[in-house]
Amino acid sequence: MLVQEKLIKMIKEKCEDDPSISACMMYGSFTKGEGDKYSDVEFYIFLKNEWIQQFKSQNWISDIAPYDLLFFNEYETEVVVFSNLIRGEFHFLPESDIEVIRSFKDTGVFPDTESMFLYDTTGKLKACLDYLKGEGPERMTDDNVNFAFNNFVNAWLMGVNVLNRGELARSLECLSYVQQYVLRLLRVRENTVDRWLNATKNLESDLSIEAYNKYTLITSKLDAIELRSAYLNALNVIEDLARVLDNDYKFDINLVFLKKLHSHIASNS
Repeated sequence: MLVQEKLIKMIKEKCEDDPSISACMMYGSFTKGEGDKYSDVEFYIFLKNEWIQQFKSQNWISDIAPYDLLFFNEYETEVVVFSNLIRGEFHFLPESDIEVIRSFKDTGVFPDTESMFLYDTTGKLKACLDYLKGEGPERMTDDNVNFAFNNFVNAWLMGVNVLNRGELARSLECLSYVQQYVLRLLRVRENTVDRWLNATKNLESDLSIEAYNKYTLITSKLDAIELRSAYLNALNVIEDLARVLDNDYKFDINLVFLKKLHSHIASNS
């Protein structure tokens, strides 16, 4: 049994024994058949409303296993780094907020909602999880494709401009956004859009060798020559995608506009 699986079991048992807990669900890799020794453990834990004010999450988590760090990240998620360096994410919410689970439907595909269920006294958790079953949101739409193309242009143009100014670090940051939008369009082309919001996850197995090789061409280290090459390669990939996707989707950019971008990067080389 993996260390993470032991932690999951301990958290389930603690929820069952704790009178302040109404329900607990798990999300992440271990609910999608992808959990391994590198995975995090992630939970939504719902507290009885009358216990909210006196509940101390740090005490609750420390009863599970020793930890070295406990803090809130930029999304207000409580993150714990256990002493064995397993990372955990905990959302402690009042029982009255349990319906928030239904909002997850718009974020992706949940192939095994039964594995997400850990504990419930409310009688509501299973219905909320059942709502997540089935196909995820439709990603292969005109709006999504157009959004990706337009935001590629936005990130690409900014990245090239700051590169020309000599701001290599900032240009490298912009390149990460360029990569994100290229990957979304590559996923549309290859019909692997389940990981739309986390486009790099399992990329090595999700994309064809040809598409993966195209992605490698738009990566770079902090070097002016490599950055310029990555931006030029990204433009070439987008040009190819615009030709292919034009048959099935409506979007704002066209090949004439992309040629202007080619001229822009060439004029500053």
